[in-house]
Amino acid sequence: MVGAWRWLLLLSISLRVWSVPIDRKTDGQDAPPPQEEKAEENMDTGLYYDRYLREVIEVLETDPHFREKLQTANTEDIKNGRLSKELDLVGHHVRTRLDELKRQEVSRLRMLLKAKLDSTNTQSVQMDHVSLLKQFEHLDPHNQNTFEAKDLELLIAAATKDLENYDAERHEEFKRYEMLKEHERREYLKSLDQEKREREEKRIEDLREKHRQHPKVNAPGSVDQLREVWEETDGLDPQEFNPKTFFKLHDTNGDGLLDEQELEALFTKELEKVYDPKNEEDDMMEMEEERLRMREHVMKNVDLNRDRLVSLEEFIKSTEKKEFNNAKEWETLDDKQPVYTEAELQRFEAELRDKEVELSRRAETLRQEQELLKERGKALEAQKKEYQQALMEMSQRQKDQQAVNKPPPSGPNGDLQFQQEIQKLAQGDIPVGKVPVDQNGEVQNSLQAEPPQNFPQHT
Repeated sequence: MVGAWRWLLLLSISLRVWSVPIDRKTDGQDAPPPQEEKAEENMDTGLYYDRYLREVIEVLETDPHFREKLQTANTEDIKNGRLSKELDLVGHHVRTRLDELKRQEVSRLRMLLKAKLDSTNTQSVQMDHVSLLKQFEHLDPHNQNTFEAKDLELLIAAATKDLENYDAERHEEFKRYEMLKEHERREYLKSLDQEKREREEKRIEDLREKHRQHPKVNAPGSVDQLREVWEETDGLDPQEFNPKTFFKLHDTNGDGLLDEQELEALFTKELEKVYDPKNEEDDMMEMEEERLRMREHVMKNVDLNRDRLVSLEEFIKSTEKKEFNNAKEWETLDDKQPVYTEAELQRFEAELRDKEVELSRRAETLRQEQELLKERGKALEAQKKEYQQALMEMSQRQKDQQAVNKPPPSGPNGDLQFQQEIQKLAQGDIPVGKVPVDQNGEVQNSLQAEPPQNFPQHT
């Protein structure tokens, strides 16, 4: 596949990746292609529509006609949307899959919008999804069910714009990181007494000075820098350095172009001179900022058509420039002024204080709500106990009432027990003076008690 399609793939893949050293074997064997493809599959652009972008590209690549057009298209055909018109000629199964992907993306965006509205306590009787979806520029909000040529055109345009702004965003993120680090350093020093503060300031200055003591850093893209890679990474004789061979060695995917990831990998040896993750004085966030600066420097001097790719022709031309052989030593971040001004730091600290106040307010609100929930929990527990006590008392009253209303014992014929005993006494079946007792020796019935001796006998 030629550079045109690679340009779009690079937009979606290469710009968001921290480069890693290239591990080349000295026997000249190249790394297996499947490993390279697997590495690209795991990369993330960082765009909020990254998955949608990837899946659309993967589906389009399955169509033979569209893939053929991509191979003959140039960068401008992709960027200006001409390639999008070829979407009408792809297979039915491809269009069906693209329609499904778009519906899934619209559904995901709706969920994001709802979550955003819920988080801001925005009340809306009925959400106008079309109006809300207009803020997302990578799809057509007016057609939420099918993937059309306009969707592909908008997706390419959005990815181009967002990823071209990525370098500026990385610099801004690094600036915020550095300001936060300086803010925390100053706050920590304020918390120390004078003696400890002086010792800590000396320790920090010693670490900075230790970090500055490193070997010469060659200017990225210079003959010294490339020959060092040629010798130490590729294992070749520096006196036999050949730009064309060097280009092909480091065009790891074989597409005839050096993308930004492949370029950044060339700077690893220079960065290792300055940064070591094992050293306290070396900051790995600064190392990645240095890598970005190096890549921008090379792109500025080598990428003539500004397509964010370096062709073999552009690379050869850069080696013919005077600066290629007479480049100055590279100035690292330590040699330059801080990436922020004192005024910017003060504004940043003011924002931090405002955020701390807001967080404290929210924390207090949450604490009060928690206390209120505890009180409600206690009240509910007390109410529960009252209900349980009331149920127990009601159950006991029912038992007592049943005991009061219990009928006297009856015989086998339904006669009351004391009536049977009276009849037996009248008939003389129970001898006078004999009191029937039960097994426990208790009198069975008060009517059966032995009469006094002078009680007249029945005849």
